[in-house]
Amino acid sequence: MVDAAVQIHRDLGSGLLETVYEVVLARELEERGLLIERQVPVSIKYKGIHFDEGFRIDILVEGKVILELKSVEQLHKIYHKQLLTYLKLKELKLGFLLNFGASMMKDGIKRVINGLDDKSLGVFGALREPKL
Repeated sequence: MVDAAVQIHRDLGSGLLETVYEVVLARELEERGLLIERQVPVSIKYKGIHFDEGFRIDILVEGKVILELKSVEQLHKIYHKQLLTYLKLKELKLGFLLNFGASMMKDGIKRVINGLDDKSLGVFGALREPKL
């Protein structure tokens, strides 16, 4: 998945709309034999009421991995939190933030994992954002 994003970034460059990268990446992953869903609704529950109008996942791969695409100059913490929220609501473990706006795609790839506690991160647990 990540290698496809890198290749697309090389071929198309940065600066296009997210929707362009979404269409092209989805097609590339489908050609590799992966099951792809685009703009997948993420419902929310509030006070026992189910709302389908929550959020939308850019690309869901094999029903297991969320790809959240951006085309911005710099990734902000809010994008990480957004993806983590999607993972929690869908009860999934792995997602990738892919920023096609980065000058080098390798600098625009961030892996987000739902459910890792500080103990499983070992020494790196101290580097995590403090829980409020």
